[in-house]
Amino acid sequence: MGRDVSGVGAGDVVGLEAVDRSQIAIVGGKGAHLGELSRIEGVRVPPGFCVTTSAFRRIVQDAPRLGVWLDQLSVLAPEDRDAIAACSAEMRRILETVAVPDDLAEAIGRAVAQIDERAAYAVRSSATAEDLPTASFAGQQDTYLNVVGIDSILEHVRRCWASLFTERAVTYRLRNGFDQRKITMAVVVQRMVQPEASGILFTADPVTSNRKVASVEASFGLGEALVSGLVDADAYTVREGEIAARTIGTKRMAIHARPGGGTQQDPVDPARQQQAALTEPQVLQLERLGRRIEAHLGCPQDIEWCLVDDRFQIVQSRPITTLFPIPEVSDRTTGDRETRDRETMDRATGDHEPDDHELNDRGSRDGRSPERENRVYVSVGHQQMMTDPMKPLGLSVWQLTTARPMAEAAGRLFVDVTEGLASPTTRAGFLDGFARTDPLIGDALRIVVEREGFLRSLPDDAAARPMVGSAPVAIETDPAIVTELIEDIQRSVDDLKREIQDRTGADLIDFIPANIEEQRVVLFDPRSLQAVLAGMQAAWWLNDHLAEWLGEKNVADTLTQSVPHNVTSEMGLALLDVADAIRPHPQVVAFLQDVDDDGFLEQLPELEGGRVARDAIQAFLEQYGMRCVGEIDITRPRWSERPTTLISLILGNVRNFEPGAGPRRFAQGQQEARDKEQEVLERLRAQPDGDQKADETKAMIDRVRTFAGFREHPKYGMVRRSFLYKQALMREAERLVHAGVLQEAEDISFLRYDELREVVRTNQVDAGLIQRRRQAFRSYESLIPPRVLTSDGEAIVGAYRRDDVPSGALVGLAVSAGTVEGRARVIHDLKEADVEAGDILVTAYTDPSWSPLFVAVAGVVTEVGGLMTHGAVIAREYGLPAVVGVEGATRLIRDGQRIRVHGTQGYVEIVAQVAS
Repeated sequence: MGRDVSGVGAGDVVGLEAVDRSQIAIVGGKGAHLGELSRIEGVRVPPGFCVTTSAFRRIVQDAPRLGVWLDQLSVLAPEDRDAIAACSAEMRRILETVAVPDDLAEAIGRAVAQIDERAAYAVRSSATAEDLPTASFAGQQDTYLNVVGIDSILEHVRRCWASLFTERAVTYRLRNGFDQRKITMAVVVQRMVQPEASGILFTADPVTSNRKVASVEASFGLGEALVSGLVDADAYTVREGEIAARTIGTKRMAIHARPGGGTQQDPVDPARQQQAALTEPQVLQLERLGRRIEAHLGCPQDIEWCLVDDRFQIVQSRPITTLFPIPEVSDRTTGDRETRDRETMDRATGDHEPDDHELNDRGSRDGRSPERENRVYVSVGHQQMMTDPMKPLGLSVWQLTTARPMAEAAGRLFVDVTEGLASPTTRAGFLDGFARTDPLIGDALRIVVEREGFLRSLPDDAAARPMVGSAPVAIETDPAIVTELIEDIQRSVDDLKREIQDRTGADLIDFIPANIEEQRVVLFDPRSLQAVLAGMQAAWWLNDHLAEWLGEKNVADTLTQSVPHNVTSEMGLALLDVADAIRPHPQVVAFLQDVDDDGFLEQLPELEGGRVARDAIQAFLEQYGMRCVGEIDITRPRWSERPTTLISLILGNVRNFEPGAGPRRFAQGQQEARDKEQEVLERLRAQPDGDQKADETKAMIDRVRTFAGFREHPKYGMVRRSFLYKQALMREAERLVHAGVLQEAEDISFLRYDELREVVRTNQVDAGLIQRRRQAFRSYESLIPPRVLTSDGEAIVGAYRRDDVPSGALVGLAVSAGTVEGRARVIHDLKEADVEAGDILVTAYTDPSWSPLFVAVAGVVTEVGGLMTHGAVIAREYGLPAVVGVEGATRLIRDGQRIRVHGTQGYVEIVAQVAS
């Protein structure tokens, strides 16, 4: 374990110089990192020692009441704030007053004497779940500075033990899935330094995530003033060894050690307040030191430093857990991927020492290798309306289905668009295509392109093809084509249902990829793509030409209401029919208001009218039960699996609508589209060359109404097929559970498809791999994916760059025309949706599963979306004013506020605050 300086057999005290990062379980995250830092050539760490976790466990064992309270704490939910407060307060009281065993106190005294009995010390908590790559726990436990004397050190060791059970630390662990019983506490005791200056160094930009940019903050005295936000610190940006920006703060005070112990705030002489705390050569020296630490530890670091006698000492370094990872190419072998998974957790537990080859490989993946060409990635989730992380099985099956090489990062998929931006000939069309569908992506890509020297320019013959959809589509405007394509998709689903039902084991696992390959011919029939593009291009043509000829924006939004064959909008209307079946039966309505069990359908026939209600819900599930939020991830629970998700929507429809609302809603949309068509054609015919303009416009109206509805069918077909695959795979997972291979069926969600094939073949599984991926997935959920990311790790943020938006309005993309004012309902979970007539839905993103809610609201605002994403299409279908791509909408708009949605101009105004 390292040199035991205690003389206590269990190793309760160990010298910091004997510690490395493999010993998190013994000295906690902070202690392990400090010990590892002390091993890096050229890195100075103040001397000290660790009171190990074995000492903490002795204390807990000698206080049985702690175990009782710990058992209670472990079963609480993060929302049980009062219970957490009471339980944790009692545990802290016990630990703060516990007697330190004599042998442990003597061991700590000897360790202090070996350094300097008269010196002051920093006493710092070091939990075993702290400073990990997936969760930093920054600020969750306590640190005490300038502690003088052995008695005071022992007192503050007890306080550090107690800080394991602060309310914020307990809640953080509960929210991140850490077992309260398995977390223990070590304590680091280090000799205090009296710095001239101190501060923080981030080896990657904490705002943009760029791994080639370092950020330095500096102030006079101890770093506590800066960490606590008490001073306006100096700030430096260092890019590739040069200072790119600097700001000198006005440092009016500093924190220094008090002679008798503790710290004090001292005013800074006015003549020094605007002097730099560091010289520029010192800033560059610090950045180089940070790069050395980063290279040794294998990931970007958040480093706390002190300047003492013109030399830097490092008092802490932890991984920066808020950075979004750099995408990695996803077509590596299973072995390589498993190695990376192991490396991630090894760095968390300290069980792995990287060699030079691995460091070079990591540097290349992080965009730090000078030999590697810069790359640009675009988020798939922002185009598919699912920005949440996907589990490994979902990622691998989706990529089998799309057959397009993609990169992965934090459970999300990204497309490498570097080649598409590389040629001057194709670049314009590529940028315009993105700008039309998602202006924020388009502008971000334009920012990258305009950076001198960032992208290598390719000759035309080496560049990517122009973006699909830039040339007119040659397909006849014939409704029979759409009917035939829909029948082909239905036939392929029926064939799959018949062929997969009896397959098991290796036969099933081999069948699914082969079937996906065969059926891609149907799902990606060239005529299918032509039909989708024909509808999109006709809508663009109408908007562009009618804006020019009539001065009216987004006319196609009205002309595309209630088009035929839109399976997603039909789904929302079908749920209105379910409400019609339930509304006449008060017992059923009352029963559904209290349902929280997905087996409720079996109980319905016991109620008056319950059989009718059950049949209506089951008929809906038969047609649409394969849908769910985030449906591109095969591992997500479907409506058929969790029908309670639909209850709030059904009850809302019962409450907000009269019988027959579905057919009336569709007929109303048809009539509004016909009226708009007649109005447009009449106005055109009154113009010069009006007959020709009217004839061209009529042809495009017929074309958009023929093909616009089909746009939803290929995705619907994919989701239906995906659900059949999932049902078969879950049956296989249950077999593996019964065979004792898996602990639970859901474990297969954390295996990639090739890994699942090996598990089925060998009846063996790496349970540790599944656990590591579960933990990684929890960390991914807290990350927000950027729309555009570079191989430097930089998240490129685009803007709308418009000057036609009122001051204070929230700008977005206009996707469905009209203006509406109403109460904002900020909804994060479809299951919790509770809306009234006239409400405006505000949410992060909507995929097809949200469509049944669209029939009940008056407008839509989302943070993510584009002109042709599902939410935009359905909003136009229903005639709902909608603005998408409103950055931070769910944060900036409060639930209950009165807002006005300008769906034609593309912005949202907050009209009134929440009523008291």
